[in-house]
Amino acid sequence: MKTLRAYLSTLLIAALVITSLPVAAAPSAPQPMDLVSTQSVLSADRAGADRERINEILARADVQDQLLKQGVDLDEVDARVAALSDAEAQQMAEQLEQLPAGAGVVGALFAVFIILLVTDILGLTDVYPFTR
Repeated sequence: MKTLRAYLSTLLIAALVITSLPVAAAPSAPQPMDLVSTQSVLSADRAGADRERINEILARADVQDQLLKQGVDLDEVDARVAALSDAEAQQMAEQLEQLPAGAGVVGALFAVFIILLVTDILGLTDVYPFTR
């Protein structure tokens, strides 16, 4: 009986030691770290602000009236603004800010027309039939 108790005690101690060991014995694959630079966060914020500025101007009633007079679909304009790259949105927002107060509508329409024309020529859209 004493030998059985000695064996069981040894087995119990071994079981407790083995189960209390950390799981570090089986190394896991290292998790990739996605680092985000400050510059990329700032540029994303800037791009969002540029798109907001463009959408504010395009939401004005006088701008929408002029776009409709030119035969441009407002839904298509919204889709185009959403499809602009960050650099294009920044350039368009800068052009809109540099325009004089009275000429803002004409300049905005011209900028939208040029962007639509360029994307149509590149084959990304099909707005103007004369580009084929």
